Amino acid sequence: MGYSRNAATHFLYILKFALVFTISTCTITHCLLKTCFNWPLQRVELFAYINGKFTRTPMKTVHEKADSVPSELHNGNTSPLGATVRNGGVNFSVFARDCAGIELLLFDRADDATASRIITLDPKRNRTYHYWHAFVPDIGSGQLYGFRVAGPNDPQRGLRFDPGKLLIDPYGRAVVVPAGYDRKAACVPGDNVALSMKSVVADPRGYDWEGDMPLKRPYSKTIIYEMHVAGFTKHPSSGVPEAKRGTYAGLIEKIPYLQDLGVTAVELLPIFQFDPHDAPLGLCNYWGYSPVSFFAPHTAYSSRKDPLGPLNEFRDMVKALHRAGIEVILDVVFNHTSEGDHKGPTFCFRGFANDVYYSLAPDGTYINHTGCGNTLNANHHVVRRLIIDSLNYWVKEMHVDGFRFDLASILSRDGQGHPLKNPPIIWDIESDPALAGIKLIAEAWDAGGLYQVGSFIGDSWKEWNGEFRDDVRSFLKGDNGVISRFVARLLASPDIYSHREREPEQSINFITCHDGFTLNDLVTYDIKHNEANGENNRDGAESNVSWNCGVEGPADNPAIEDLRNRQVKNFLAVTLLALGTPMILMGDEARRTQLGNNNAYCHDNEIGWFDWDLLARHEDIHRFTRLLIAARLMHGETALEELTLNQLLGQARLEWHGVRLHTPDLSRESHSIALTAWSARRVVFHYMINSYWKPLTFRLPSPKKLPGGAWHRWIDTSLSSPEDILPWHEMPPVAVGSYRLPARSLVVLIAKSEGN
Repeated sequence: MGYSRNAATHFLYILKFALVFTISTCTITHCLLKTCFNWPLQRVELFAYINGKFTRTPMKTVHEKADSVPSELHNGNTSPLGATVRNGGVNFSVFARDCAGIELLLFDRADDATASRIITLDPKRNRTYHYWHAFVPDIGSGQLYGFRVAGPNDPQRGLRFDPGKLLIDPYGRAVVVPAGYDRKAACVPGDNVALSMKSVVADPRGYDWEGDMPLKRPYSKTIIYEMHVAGFTKHPSSGVPEAKRGTYAGLIEKIPYLQDLGVTAVELLPIFQFDPHDAPLGLCNYWGYSPVSFFAPHTAYSSRKDPLGPLNEFRDMVKALHRAGIEVILDVVFNHTSEGDHKGPTFCFRGFANDVYYSLAPDGTYINHTGCGNTLNANHHVVRRLIIDSLNYWVKEMHVDGFRFDLASILSRDGQGHPLKNPPIIWDIESDPALAGIKLIAEAWDAGGLYQVGSFIGDSWKEWNGEFRDDVRSFLKGDNGVISRFVARLLASPDIYSHREREPEQSINFITCHDGFTLNDLVTYDIKHNEANGENNRDGAESNVSWNCGVEGPADNPAIEDLRNRQVKNFLAVTLLALGTPMILMGDEARRTQLGNNNAYCHDNEIGWFDWDLLARHEDIHRFTRLLIAARLMHGETALEELTLNQLLGQARLEWHGVRLHTPDLSRESHSIALTAWSARRVVFHYMINSYWKPLTFRLPSPKKLPGGAWHRWIDTSLSSPEDILPWHEMPPVAVGSYRLPARSLVVLIAKSEGN
């Protein structure tokens, strides 16, 4: 009896189904045996029924048989994470929860396209829980290395393993960058060994600190100078030898300038290794808010060429700054990395444990509360450990004095981006004994709309006071309805902080920072001019609360220039005289300009550099700033040197006035205020501020009640240098009972007894 065509077709389908089922069952069984009993995975031929045909596909693996592991490779230890130099070799340990296997690659040079040695870790000997570890003998400090990690690529589950990518160590202390480094090669599947960064084994114990330790200066005696390591000395006018321009060594050359200016702390824009190519085509990431490592100092900021040169040069810089009495605060980015979104490169964290390091939506896509494509999952226990270990390393081994946390409100979010009432990572940092006394400063907001100025969790944290910036700008610009808020900013913002009984130094007072206009541009431009950024002027903040004083951009009119100079001095005086901790931006003391660019993150050129020729052109502004800082810290005033001006004013009895005594005008249309501060130290200060566009005459308190019996003029921003600010022993007396303030001017009078 013959078969019909339909019956034969059905039989073939049944046969094919049986074969596929059998092969699949064997494969599943093999995988189960490997998973449950840790059997080494062999090369397996997989069959699949695709489009009516059987295909045969070899499955590649990075595992070798257990007996093929080199005999000289030891099991190693899970702790500490990273590469640790020990007697006779180096211990490596990394966290990689869901991977199938790991290779450790050793290199001789940064540009090597192939490894000098590939060590395949055996999951039976070199894995404990989620940690892969090995001890490699006969290597040491300076050894270049990286990892390749295999595992499932299942984005919906948050897994994005790519066995072709060379990964740097999340705990690596140093990084080298090949001459042909290519970010694009890390964005597509496949081998990128020749074009990728590599980690460097480093042993921090060998450096001679010569007794140096973090300075732990109190905030009441702190003046912060926010600066860019490279931009500070990269301009040819810096006078720094060309080989050192834009480096840690170059900054050392300029320490005498910082000492003369009087600042007590430098707040360095990010110096963690970052990817300068993380920027639009043809531009660069100049600011450095694009980290690829939380331990390694940025290689390009070193004048040295050896792999460990950046590590030692950074420490030389810290040690030299400490000798000059200047603290080092690092701007740290624990909110995102340079790996970006799903289209971004695989450098490190994504390749080890993407679903651990990043906040992911249920469908596996990246949550973006940073505006940079991804958000670090800071409250995951593994990431919390990474952050704490990083902070401890920079304090213990690199001797830094504090940290400013970029977009710190990210630290208040959980893995799904929801705000937490008591974020674990913030309390971890707060309570860590190694960080006790270290400066912790929060930028208490993020790009996702979480704004926590005045409510950031933690007892020892200080905050960038964005309210101070905006309200002082608005008042001195002449806006209506700001007077009450301006008064609060002068007193360290009690409307924001008094409910927590914080000291005045809780408020980090600033008018300008790296992000936005410089002080010169604040009084020179009404609108941003970011055309050079290549985004048709769409990037950067739209609202700058700026005023061009009548002409957009540079002006030849002497009256316009005089007004701008006066406004610059007004801003500096308010910043350095208000209660709180003052911060000024690099170059503001010389009217540095970015030509109206309020988002110069991508300009490693004269837009972002400090032009030192400006010091001679605006010597009056530099002198004004220097004398203000000296007075703030009471330098040279021997009778008061145990106190700062901030402390003196904080203890004073305050009386508020308008143009008439004891009658402050707090109405919506008010543009002036006066304040008398009666100190128990027999010193009285009288402030008068006129942000009106016409002159105003202020009555003065009677000199009969004053120590010394007379007022003396210390500051008058309407006057030309050197009369705009005078050393205390040169202040002329004010004999009349009133004082006429020209438009847009600030005056400070002082009465003091003979001994003071």
